[in-house]
Amino acid sequence: METPPFLQAIAVSKLYPGERLAGVKKTSLTIQPGKITAIIGESGSGKSTLLRLLYGVLSLDEGEVQFKGERIWGPEEKLIPGHDAMKMVTQDTDGLNVFAKVWDNIAVLLPNTDVKAKEKNTEQVLNQLNMLRLAEKRVADLSGGEKQRVAIARALITRPEVLLLDEPFNQVDTSFREGLQQDIRQIVKETGLTVIMVSHDPAEVLSMADELLVLKEGEILEAGHPKKLYQNPEHLYTACLLTNCNILSNSEAMLCGITSVKEYIVIYPEWAAVTNSWTRKDWTVKQILFKGNYEDLLLEKNGVTLRVWNNRQEKYHTGDMVNLKIHKHIGY
Repeated sequence: METPPFLQAIAVSKLYPGERLAGVKKTSLTIQPGKITAIIGESGSGKSTLLRLLYGVLSLDEGEVQFKGERIWGPEEKLIPGHDAMKMVTQDTDGLNVFAKVWDNIAVLLPNTDVKAKEKNTEQVLNQLNMLRLAEKRVADLSGGEKQRVAIARALITRPEVLLLDEPFNQVDTSFREGLQQDIRQIVKETGLTVIMVSHDPAEVLSMADELLVLKEGEILEAGHPKKLYQNPEHLYTACLLTNCNILSNSEAMLCGITSVKEYIVIYPEWAAVTNSWTRKDWTVKQILFKGNYEDLLLEKNGVTLRVWNNRQEKYHTGDMVNLKIHKHIGY
């Protein structure tokens, strides 16, 4: 007998009428177990709606969601909405008991039938998320990012098979965000947990996800490994989501020495290089944006502006005339 898909949406839809039709149109997808799947798309593309349909907390207009071959019940059929094998974490941490300690916020979700197991499992989750040092702190005394860690720990303590994350790192400081992301990746590796996340941040999905689903106006536009979609996106929409790329018209591209029959030409900032050669210095450095370990150079020629990365800081100055070399481009 053939094993049914782990988590599957079959022609699901949920539409919200208005001036602009929003929600999810007839969409089918299969989630692989033990992987991190990220759903990306511009605001209003249906990302959070799709996540809630998979969880079973939102009623379907059409279609069906199945977990291991069994239909997931919607909120109109289940007293407490949401599949029992799944947990969801959102940006909202209001569900935490702010006057209780971190340890108690997490341990309270486990039964008292085996106190030793309860203590062991609570300590394990705190260790997995590098939170043991916060165990005796009140939630009220934590930062927004620390509260988010507590919310994730509460979701993991009951050992769900699927963890759903809806923009979970928005309140986490940039300096701690990467650590939390890598902690989740390690948990997935160690336990086989399946994670489905919604994000608007390219850095998050490119470093965390095993699979990307690109959503546009409620429909899946393309899907694949983050590296594949970043390097060779099939659609202009995907390229714009994943990086701050240069988009040129056919005629503008000719100024860069690119001849193409495509309507638009995309050049990533890292696909171009600036040189100080003695010939063809026909681009002007209009602005230099400091980015830490690199610079964004904004170059101009005949009214066309191009963004280029520069790792050799302070080599160029505003007003310099430079030569531009394009290593790669994509046409759409």
